[in-house]
Amino acid sequence: MSLAQVVKEHDIYVEILKKKIENKTAKVGVIGLGYVGLPFAVEKAKVGYTVIGIEENPVRADKINRGENYILDVKDEELRELVKKGLIKAHTDFSLVPEMDVIVVCVPTPLTRNLTPDLYYVESVTRAIALRLRRGQLVTLESTTYPGTTEEVMLPILEKSGLKVEEDFFLAHSPERVDPGNQRYTTKNTNKVVGGVGPKSLDVAITFYRQTIEHVVPVSCAKAAELTKVFENTFRAVNIALVNELALLCDRMGLNVWEVLEGAFTKPFGIMPFYPGPGVGGHCIAIDPHYLEWKAKEFNFNTHFIALAGEINRRMPEFVRDKALRILNRLGIPSAKAKVLVLGVAYKRDIEDYRESPAIEVIRNLQAEGVRVEYYDPFIPEFSEHGLQMQSVPLTSEGLQTYDLVVITTDHSNIDYQWVVQNAKHIFDTRNATKNVLHDREKITLL
Repeated sequence: MSLAQVVKEHDIYVEILKKKIENKTAKVGVIGLGYVGLPFAVEKAKVGYTVIGIEENPVRADKINRGENYILDVKDEELRELVKKGLIKAHTDFSLVPEMDVIVVCVPTPLTRNLTPDLYYVESVTRAIALRLRRGQLVTLESTTYPGTTEEVMLPILEKSGLKVEEDFFLAHSPERVDPGNQRYTTKNTNKVVGGVGPKSLDVAITFYRQTIEHVVPVSCAKAAELTKVFENTFRAVNIALVNELALLCDRMGLNVWEVLEGAFTKPFGIMPFYPGPGVGGHCIAIDPHYLEWKAKEFNFNTHFIALAGEINRRMPEFVRDKALRILNRLGIPSAKAKVLVLGVAYKRDIEDYRESPAIEVIRNLQAEGVRVEYYDPFIPEFSEHGLQMQSVPLTSEGLQTYDLVVITTDHSNIDYQWVVQNAKHIFDTRNATKNVLHDREKITLL
């Protein structure tokens, strides 16, 4: 076979796959059906794709196959209808990988105890794919990670199959931009950055994402796409650290940080709102900057600004503990006899996700000082995190009166804060959740 014939054969794989994608006959595999993967799978199935999901948690897989949703951003009735039509089915193994035309990887990218990237899930899934990889497939990674993961980690594993990228299969990175609980920006209407390991991979990936996403943004390579996402989250982490540091300073100066910020944010240009709190949480802001910080060291580059932001944000739960103890001391209540209610353990408002939540660190810090701590969260009836297991207590007027202090760590919108203030003895509000409370404000201490 001549070189021209080989090139033409490889081009045929591109055209065949693009055609299958465009006419919705391509089978889409989604690996990892969590807060990223399940909404993505639902969007693909809604436009007619057959979606094969892989979820290692058998309880989750069974729920999906019964049409039972466990993700806040997915509508129950939509999932039930798609399962009923046979457009979504979840599996716990990789046996159906050869049937997939497009394989979308949506697995966690956590940190080690030393705050370095932990790519166990990415590597494990990629090895499982490589054992079953066939010609004409597109593999795309959506997990947030450091620049180079797709090309330097995934690609060598996939090519151990004997197949070559850009010739036999295609590989791209398109970072997820999911904001749990956001009703305005969803998978469909959030701009989607895509970078391929080569022009053919980019071409196929763009075709795939354009079927369900309103605006696809191509970049020159997978590394650029990876850096785009970690920069987005680092931008947020750094600015949150700035206002957190301002909160620490205002505490020393006896000023109201919320008043200062609201005044600053009246400027119509050159500034954008960020707000302080008890720390940062979730799988993005608390983790992703460390991925960039770690990768930068490979180039003998120290990201001092990013490191400092992480230090400030990690310090906030300790500050909340210290200020809570100061309040109790002012009230004449020793920590060993104090009873505190932490209001909200989700890492942000109106969601059921408590991963890396600063509220849990606040609880641990207070318990270490001998404080008896309970919590209430309407979205999280119980949690188990870092060796700490707790159940939410009822929120009643009688119950509120038994606590020496209520610490608001998550500003859920379905809580009546005027009622909480009215019935509680004292409030420590780390989120400015009580900003609209008109009465009994003498009970409130702000961050």
